[in-house]
Amino acid sequence: MMSKNTKQTSTRIGRLASETLQNSGSSQIAKSLAASALAQRSGDKQTGAKMEDVAARVLVSGHYANDTKELAASVLSQANKQR
Repeated sequence: MMSKNTKQTSTRIGRLASETLQNSGSSQIAKSLAASALAQRSGDKQTGAKMEDVAARVLVSGHYANDTKELAASVLSQANKQR
């Protein structure tokens, strides 16, 4: 059985995610990461394998804004520890 990552999105990242979703200029990737971060704001949800891959690619790319990378880092920190 896989271990559960119990980390939750912080208030600051939650605010950033909310602003990202409301901003019509945000990229689709940023909005996907924001939605994932908000889904993990409370409860026992954790990042799925697909979003984990997206977040990892955003972090190593030079093409994304710092806010997007911050969302990616938060999402990645909430991924399953054994993947």
